[in-house]
Amino acid sequence: MKKYTILAVLAVLTVFGVVQQAQAVPSVRGITAFSSQAKYMSLAGYLRWQCFMENNIWISREEAGDLVKSQEVAGK
Repeated sequence: MKKYTILAVLAVLTVFGVVQQAQAVPSVRGITAFSSQAKYMSLAGYLRWQCFMENNIWISREEAGDLVKSQEVAGK
């Protein structure tokens, strides 16, 4: 029984960690690609860099591209 309780607690903590990570994605809305505000990077590159600076995690180029697209769609 104790084993299942520990597994349940770990599962809940993992879910909360995923939710916190999803909320920690920086926004690139309103930033122009290759501008000084984007540190002269593409929006996907800037998003990858910003995620690393804030969370110490590199996301893939594909993930960054998808996030940029979803932010552009959400902004319309």
